[in-house]
Amino acid sequence: MRNTRIGAGICLAVGSLALAAPAAGAAADPSGEQSIRISPAKASPGSQVTVVTRACGKETYGKGTSEAGGAFHLFEGDRAGVLVGVFDIPAGTRPGTDTVTVKCPPRTRITDTYRIADRAPTGGVDAGFGAPTDQNTQLAAGSVLLAAAAAGGVVRMRRRTAAARS
Repeated sequence: MRNTRIGAGICLAVGSLALAAPAAGAAADPSGEQSIRISPAKASPGSQVTVVTRACGKETYGKGTSEAGGAFHLFEGDRAGVLVGVFDIPAGTRPGTDTVTVKCPPRTRITDTYRIADRAPTGGVDAGFGAPTDQNTQLAAGSVLLAAAAAGGVVRMRRRTAAARS
């Protein structure tokens, strides 16, 4: 009797997941039309932008235009049904948003936007330990802490062995 109840519970859980999966897929793209993916989502002038789409279906070619980067072509990617295109953002482009339009035969047209940042990041990341120029100080402090931890471990081991002898 107990196994029957457990089996019924498992069947209900699996059944509810199976019924929810198509609804989740439909909610992810309500228009039924596939979109494009632009990376990086925040590019800087002088960098390269990649556009990937599955909206062209079985087509192996598409055309794209960017307000900042101009016209580019989309060719078949690594996987079937995926088209990939690349374009460069000119060095003098002003910050803001850029619109990318992808066209596939016979009449598929998709538009998406991405941000153009002020400039590319330079230098190291400030992680909270000060400027990366004082690395010798940080290395010395880390060495002192490591030596103190090792000395504390040795002292603790010596105390245990002395206590075990008595």
